[in-house]
Amino acid sequence: MSHDTPHDALPTGMKRWLYTTNHKDIGTMYLVFALIMLLTGGAMILAVRAELFQPGLQLMQPDLFNQLITLHGLVMVFGAAMPAATGLANWMLPMMLGAPDMALPRLNNWSFWILPPAALLLVTPFILGLAGVGTGAVDTGWTMYAPLSIQTGWGMDFAIFSVHMLGASSILASINVIVTILNMRAPGMTLMKMPMFAWGFLMTATLLIIIMPVLAGGVTMVLMDRHFGTHFFNAAGGGDPVLWEHIFWFMGHPEVYVLLLPIAGAIPHVLSAFARKPIYGYKAQVYSLWAITFLSVVVWAHHMFTSGMSVGGQLYFMYSTMLISLPLAVLFFCWIATLWRGAMSFEAPMLFALGFVTLFGWGGLTGLVLADAAADAQYHNAYFLVAHFHYALYPTTVMGVMAAVYFWLPKWTGHMYNERLAKVHFWVAFVGMNLTFLPQFFVGLAGMPRRIPDYALQFAEFNMLSSVGSLILGVSHLIFIYVVIQCVRGGAKAESRAWEGANGLEWTLSSPPPYHSFDVQPVVR
Repeated sequence: MSHDTPHDALPTGMKRWLYTTNHKDIGTMYLVFALIMLLTGGAMILAVRAELFQPGLQLMQPDLFNQLITLHGLVMVFGAAMPAATGLANWMLPMMLGAPDMALPRLNNWSFWILPPAALLLVTPFILGLAGVGTGAVDTGWTMYAPLSIQTGWGMDFAIFSVHMLGASSILASINVIVTILNMRAPGMTLMKMPMFAWGFLMTATLLIIIMPVLAGGVTMVLMDRHFGTHFFNAAGGGDPVLWEHIFWFMGHPEVYVLLLPIAGAIPHVLSAFARKPIYGYKAQVYSLWAITFLSVVVWAHHMFTSGMSVGGQLYFMYSTMLISLPLAVLFFCWIATLWRGAMSFEAPMLFALGFVTLFGWGGLTGLVLADAAADAQYHNAYFLVAHFHYALYPTTVMGVMAAVYFWLPKWTGHMYNERLAKVHFWVAFVGMNLTFLPQFFVGLAGMPRRIPDYALQFAEFNMLSSVGSLILGVSHLIFIYVVIQCVRGGAKAESRAWEGANGLEWTLSSPPPYHSFDVQPVVR
């Protein structure tokens, strides 16, 4: 844009998206990218579930199966879930805080445009492998455990560079969020008057800055072991594979809360609006977010109870893991109290928020079972763990995000979406999710290990149910895409306050909001 161009002029065409520093445009790109990655990772796991529909090898050899399992995990966590939350933060934080934009807009643009090449790096070896070139994609499982990650093919090198870029994007976005929240709030908005969503993402950004450099260091050590003769994780050269487990899970467990905390901040806004009551226990929820953030970085080795840890270590990590359930329980009780005796209505955002609370609660309860060091020996690496993990993450990263998207979509587009179809989307997703993952608890308890392409005949019926459920779950996302496209293209005009019970600075703006949200900062009294 030339110096003569007015500051409020809207760039057009591809330039608008390549060069934009506007938080709404960048938020939109994050959300679209996350949706593309969700569909990519979903297609991969549908292929896996098709293989597992019946015992015996049906569609693929074990090496391709392992690549799909690994890519599904990496794509969903780093490509879909984290960018979706960052997209929500970009769209909403300046409007909620009364800021004109994010604090570091050029950095904001850069943090997004690192993502597409990182995603291409991750999946390129897979595409080349299908064409018969090279050794295929990374096939170690998303945890990239040594010594397998040291011995496997060149897909691992691509994954290492991809993880570096994805991590850099997360760190840049986190710096931007922290500076925006601390420096650009409207006059009168003290920290303890901030929206819950801002608190959730402030804690998320803090965690990301702590944990992502650790993963970057770890994958660099793997790269050195692979190509430069070091022996960090190679036992034959005096290294220790368990060291990698510590490095990975120091990132990997807080990562669960990186995905949870933005949604734990957004859900109170939805529940409050549709219960037509103020958020209950605001301070208790803020302090709980602090506690979860602190505790999440000191509980990582509960993933390693079967690695030969000392009894003292097992006891510490067992008790600290159970301790983290207390601030989570406070959040749940505050959410339920927000609903208690409220004048509730059940539009799509409320349905998804209630789906999140219900299903994530089940994921949390089954996590307590895994936290028991004695019981974990039975559950570890069984399908019970897969079921627990997805009951924790799917309601958070998909249902929670859907609740937020449906809640703010009228504000973003200026149109009301098709409420009837959105409710159909919820029920198809709810049924599909439970049909996919509930049977996995039972096969896990019966002893079926995870990440295997073939299994004993006794597990056949439950695996068949799980595969059918995954197909239903996949269809639900197609309904969502249709609803969003229909809403963007037109529909009933949305009011400034699209929902009767909604509160916050964002609802004082027109729907859709102007390109530059606040010409004059509002004053909060």
